[in-house]
Amino acid sequence: MKLTVFKKAATAILLSGVLLLTACSTGDKTSKETGSNGEEIVYFKYPDNPSFDLIYLADQLGYFEGTNTRPQYVGKVAAPQIIPLVGTGDIDFGSRMVPLVISAIASGADIKVVSAGGLTLEDAPHMKYFVRKDSGIREAKDLEGKTIGFNSFGACAEFVTKKWLREQGVDVDTIEWVVVPDDKGEQTVEQGDVDLAIIHPPHSGRASNNPELTALWSDYDLDKGLGGMAPYSVNGEFARNHPEAVEDVVTAITKAANWVNENPDEARKIIAERLGMDIENVERYAYVKDLVIEEEPIQYYIDILENEGKLKEGSVDVKDVYTNEFNPFANGKTASK
Repeated sequence: MKLTVFKKAATAILLSGVLLLTACSTGDKTSKETGSNGEEIVYFKYPDNPSFDLIYLADQLGYFEGTNTRPQYVGKVAAPQIIPLVGTGDIDFGSRMVPLVISAIASGADIKVVSAGGLTLEDAPHMKYFVRKDSGIREAKDLEGKTIGFNSFGACAEFVTKKWLREQGVDVDTIEWVVVPDDKGEQTVEQGDVDLAIIHPPHSGRASNNPELTALWSDYDLDKGLGGMAPYSVNGEFARNHPEAVEDVVTAITKAANWVNENPDEARKIIAERLGMDIENVERYAYVKDLVIEEEPIQYYIDILENEGKLKEGSVDVKDVYTNEFNPFANGKTASK
């Protein structure tokens, strides 16, 4: 059956990410060495995934220079494993959606959101919904009995979509949900292995330019972007042991985020070169100014998780999830180079 192939593929990708992390995480939890100034350099473990990511941009733009903190890339990590591995300390930072962090905290994981992330705009959405042009799917109700491919359970693609579909009167229990990595979403929907693919940038750009596909909606159409803020989270033990390093990271990615907002095309060029993609297929990104965390996007997902029966009401307070203490620009000062 066509779905079995992709379920097996997703499982293989997830396991390969875990195995790679196991190989790369042996020894001390944090690699250390002395820099030229005689001070200790703290390396934080971070996935090296094919994505538009502020850690990579901050590194490329030199925003870690002059600090005692550097990224240590540990190889590709399957998206569903990022937050669990931050919780265990196998990686130190990760960028994934808020509901995954909330669920991890509810399960006792030692993790905290320390920086805001993407800002969903009408012309810079967090995710898009693609079907084949000849699929006959044009409205939400057309998805009943169909198959949707998305990058992971427990995150924006699942919960934002299900919430909106229910609001349109769709019986979501008739839909089969299949995990498909973002960089495979275009192929799976074009080949008919799924009926609709939810794809995030930068890979949504290539799907947008595919003449066989059409984008029905974006998350901006669904909730005006309230659910699209993909923040950065840190392992609690790492933060307690290396608070200066956490501030270095937040400062660096904040500068990178503001640079992206001011130089969207140059940012697209850097990511295109990094991923080996045609720049025409790399969509624009936008970020929350100064990456200051606000409570509304977090409370949005707490409410969704409670309504979905995934979270006991009142078990997680919004202030349990995040802190702006490591962001020196949270007081109104703007980050710049």
